[in-house]
Amino acid sequence: MDAFTFYNPTKLIFGQGKTESLADELVVYDRNVLLVYGGGSIKNNGLYDKVRQQLEYAGCNVTELAGVEPNPRLTTVQKGIDLCKEHAIGFILAVGGGSVIDATKAIAVGARYDGDIWDIITKKELAEDALPFGTILTLAATGSEMNSGSVITNWETHQKIGWGCIFTFPNFSILDPENTVSVPKDQTVYGIVDMMTHVLEAYFHPAENTPLQDRICESILTTVIEAAPDLLDNLDDVDLRETILYSGTMALNGITQMGARGDWGSHNLEHAVSAVSDIPHAGGLAILFPHWMRHSVDVNPERGAQLAQRVFGVDRSGKEDRDVALEGINKLASFWTALGAPTTLSEYNITEDQLDEMADIASANGIFGNYHKIGRPEALEILKQAL
Repeated sequence: MDAFTFYNPTKLIFGQGKTESLADELVVYDRNVLLVYGGGSIKNNGLYDKVRQQLEYAGCNVTELAGVEPNPRLTTVQKGIDLCKEHAIGFILAVGGGSVIDATKAIAVGARYDGDIWDIITKKELAEDALPFGTILTLAATGSEMNSGSVITNWETHQKIGWGCIFTFPNFSILDPENTVSVPKDQTVYGIVDMMTHVLEAYFHPAENTPLQDRICESILTTVIEAAPDLLDNLDDVDLRETILYSGTMALNGITQMGARGDWGSHNLEHAVSAVSDIPHAGGLAILFPHWMRHSVDVNPERGAQLAQRVFGVDRSGKEDRDVALEGINKLASFWTALGAPTTLSEYNITEDQLDEMADIASANGIFGNYHKIGRPEALEILKQAL
């Protein structure tokens, strides 16, 4: 395996009823708080009132930023930065899913930076500080609650960029499965696909001698595959919500990539798609990832066959590794389809004349991918296959 250093300072507070611990966590932070959330679902399910009560218990002065988009926009981030500077904000609380948390990470850095936050996101400048922030997670999906990553969309330039730094780990994250019960079926499906792709990105790596890393990835995938169909039939089952919630966090808190850096080419390709079309991130991944896997099957057929056997139960007897791997890919795609995930880009009204621009954006920095390095021609071919 590769040499590595693991660092994750986020305090994870997990379990039913843990929303009530928010006030206790806030006592060590500044009382001027920016509350960041999305489209208003937290008001419909009662979480907003619970959070405001906890903020009141902690004696906080609250400024709000509502309306963070599913693919958080640079313009919204800038609104948050301006609010922080105008109201002398000393702490940010993100209540929502990965998009809200991603926006909060950018706001936290931008509030302590005098220049254009886009320069940091595009890595022209380095972050040197950030406001402290915490999260209350409402959607099991991205893992942003326990990592430093953030993805921000600049709609004016059609760029969707992933970034992060040591200052963008949440100080704490509260994961209460009760807060995810009201998530509708389609969003639950997207979350399941998203966390599975995070594990799969980690699984397809060029490192050798990674038996434990492989088993960790396989166990998360198996757990999600076992729980997901039951959850979609019983959306109010808190125990199943709890299992999926914990799986989403473990999928992208760094543990699956200790000693083995994953590929992440499919995410780069999806970012290009949604930068142009603004489709749901996980919807794009559900469509693209199986096509990327088929395109990459010959890089290491044995690894694909191992996944197919251990996770999808494919019998390897008397078969070539490549054939076993392809059978596993088909089982993965069928599983996502059975859950209700989309299968073609055209379902989002994406047309062939948009694919060239998407391929250009995906390959703007040249060759991408760590397991299977691909360029613009390969990116365009995968997009065409996914149309």
